[in-house]
Amino acid sequence: MRRLTDLAPPLVLAVLLLAGWEAACRLLDLPVYFLPPPSAVAVALVEAGPRLAASAWITFGMAVQALVLAGLVGGGLALAVSLHPAAERAVRPLAVALQVTPVVAVAPLVLIWAGLDHADRAVVALAAVVAFFPLFSGILTGLKSADPDLERLFDLYGATPLQRLWRLRLPSALPFALEGLRVAAGLAVIGAVVAEFVSGSGATQGLAWRLLEAGNRLRTAEMLAGVLCLTLLGLVLNAVVGVIGRFLLRR
Repeated sequence: MRRLTDLAPPLVLAVLLLAGWEAACRLLDLPVYFLPPPSAVAVALVEAGPRLAASAWITFGMAVQALVLAGLVGGGLALAVSLHPAAERAVRPLAVALQVTPVVAVAPLVLIWAGLDHADRAVVALAAVVAFFPLFSGILTGLKSADPDLERLFDLYGATPLQRLWRLRLPSALPFALEGLRVAAGLAVIGAVVAEFVSGSGATQGLAWRLLEAGNRLRTAEMLAGVLCLTLLGLVLNAVVGVIGRFLLRR
């Protein structure tokens, strides 16, 4: 019952916004290509549903691959540099520089290196670059967040570096890593879409290509349906990460 009470306000607000949108489009007689009403978007979602679903699955797969790649590289690098302060001071500025570099600036280079016949590899690599920093920063912060009293206790018992890492620092880093993973999940979807936009070849046939295709033909309703699919895709990936996180924290 409480869950329904929590869901009621956002649902009511969403219904009111959609009703206002529909009424404004009809009262102002706006052209469909300029701003279609929600009813037209729903029709486009049904008509283009199979195409959008297939493309959404492709984009979802590339985002998951990018997230795994970013987790392996970011987690491994954070684990390595956490063992020595000098290594962290050397690597962190490079990680920050990678984070602030616009992905659209390096996308053409990555596409050339991957090859036009392997645009999907370029998309995965670029999405992994976007998702890298939250995972690296979160895991590194978590590894350094162990209780100092417990650190001294491990010193007292003569724990080896491996025992300290496995029994103290990794469990302490888990909440930070999961929060970084939650942020990186959304960024992986964004990175995959932006990378596919930049590639512009249509070789991957993901949701970004469907948006470009619909935009070039002024099918605005289908474009909004594709954006809705992207939003749902991000929510699904975020929910999956949340379920995994709750399971791991219980364990």
